[in-house]
Amino acid sequence: MAGRALGLAEPRVAGDRLYWLESRPREKGRVVLVSLDKDGTILDETPPPFDLGTHVHEYGGAPYAVAPDGRIVTSDRKAGVVRLRHAAGTWREIAGDCESGARYADFAFDTAGAGLLAVREAEAEGLTEPRASIVWLGPDGRQVELLAGADFYAAPRVSPDGSWLAWIEWAHPDMPWDATRLCLAPIERSGGEVTLGPARVLAGADGVCSVIEPVWTPEGNLLANSDARDGWAPVRFAPARNWAMEWLPDPGGETGFPHWVFGQRTLTPLPGGALLALVVRDGIARVRLLRDGIWEDTALSAPFWSPEPFGDGFAWLDAPPDAPAAIVTGRPGETTCSPHLTHRPAFALPDSVAAVDISSPAPLRFPTSDGAEAHALFYPPANARHSLAPGEKPPLLVMAHGGPTGRAGTAFAFKVQWWTSRGFAVLDVNYRGSTGFGRAYRTALEGRWGLLDVMDCIDAVRHVLARNLADPARCFMRGSSAGGLTVLEALATCDLFTAGTSLYGVTDLRALAQETHKFEARYLDRLIGPWPEAEALYVERSPLFHPERIHVPVLFLHGGQDRVVPLAQAERMAASLRANGTRAELHVYPDEGHGFRQRETIMDSFARELTFYRGLFPSARR
Repeated sequence: MAGRALGLAEPRVAGDRLYWLESRPREKGRVVLVSLDKDGTILDETPPPFDLGTHVHEYGGAPYAVAPDGRIVTSDRKAGVVRLRHAAGTWREIAGDCESGARYADFAFDTAGAGLLAVREAEAEGLTEPRASIVWLGPDGRQVELLAGADFYAAPRVSPDGSWLAWIEWAHPDMPWDATRLCLAPIERSGGEVTLGPARVLAGADGVCSVIEPVWTPEGNLLANSDARDGWAPVRFAPARNWAMEWLPDPGGETGFPHWVFGQRTLTPLPGGALLALVVRDGIARVRLLRDGIWEDTALSAPFWSPEPFGDGFAWLDAPPDAPAAIVTGRPGETTCSPHLTHRPAFALPDSVAAVDISSPAPLRFPTSDGAEAHALFYPPANARHSLAPGEKPPLLVMAHGGPTGRAGTAFAFKVQWWTSRGFAVLDVNYRGSTGFGRAYRTALEGRWGLLDVMDCIDAVRHVLARNLADPARCFMRGSSAGGLTVLEALATCDLFTAGTSLYGVTDLRALAQETHKFEARYLDRLIGPWPEAEALYVERSPLFHPERIHVPVLFLHGGQDRVVPLAQAERMAASLRANGTRAELHVYPDEGHGFRQRETIMDSFARELTFYRGLFPSARR
């Protein structure tokens, strides 16, 4: 399936068309902008060699925007250029190139002019980090810097009448889920020139809450998500109330995601003051509708982001637990298992695969060693043609998600089904620090990364073993990025695990604090302690500095072009384990970065990891 599964992302409606991004493994991961009209016709909007993406904040996101009149702007991941296509279909480069060092993301067309806005990040003389700004780009390539001075900017959003600009900004050492400011300024226009009037901070001025995802309603009010009351929840700012903040009714869960990438959408304003929201409660997402001050559940299947109006219904990226992700359209009255129409599935399951072959998650709550409660998703083995021996318990694979400010979600995932179809039970842990459980749960990891996440993963395994759901002699653990550190620390902390795999994982926190990119340069100040004052803690929590505590085999899989967690971290860790007599295997994929995208890499990495574990089963060792 690795060569056939499309990556579907960022669906957006503009005019009478639906657009989305499509990553194609068979084209070496090239990302294409695709569109759908109301008659169901699908078109590629960006031809080869266009490869959409951006490295702003390294993780990128929102590399395109479409105006209602059909104009399209894109950022090219490899060429580093911004291209604008007029409705007539002619492309032209209007900004950037690999040599300039400038990169752009999070575009928004000016609703009252011919230009557009973007977040810009560029190298600047005398600065050790890229300089951030919000710029206005003219169709002729002219640039006007509207905002600068903050460490980070995101979400420039122009009001429907073109008179206001809203955005969010934040500064080191905060991450955008720690504290941001939602700002507003009037747009002033004179002789074709665009400038901003005096700005005001609408929310977050005290620096103790995260305000994200500003979006304008058709009536000209501004909505956003604020976590000032624990979890993210919608707030409103109306010009009729002098932009004072007003809380909307409690949606019954969180309505925001951590701002790792640009362009995320959990709120969709509807005409007449109604609001669709993607609400996450106990880690499970659902769509709710706010109408006349009352939240109602909808049956819009399992959207990954909040749906948008399209035609006489809605369009969204469907992400159910038991079927491939797909671009679908439907109506609120449809049943959750039967979207109105599937237009582009991420892949088609082979004819030999039936529903019984797919493992569905069971949410778990379990007690932690320090008297708290944590969460996980448990997937039993599932394969109609194979079974365990009578009385046999399945091997267990524990997963630690990245971030660590991330979340194990319920969407169908190869990284889960690969293992369950081969007889493994999978335990995907939402340790403290994960999102979808409120701000208090998320911030519990502050100062305790490498401790609480490890404790929660270990306690989750003990909970599953106590329920006789897995074989205690065959417990393995895998994690990517930040999850790689959790894996190594768990192996060093207890004797529950037979082996572990670190995929482009962190091994040296001290080096990470010194070497990582601007977006995460101060991330560890909260998770570990201020750098360099807390250097002793960085050493204490880094697996690299206590390899003698790990006595089970470890597999390292890493990209040679990784700029987030450099390859040297895996190389040094593997060498240190070997020097202490512990088996350590390292395999490098030279052309991959932070995360694996290419078909051959995906195939090899899963097969290599499976072979690694099977070779350590008790029968294999005998």
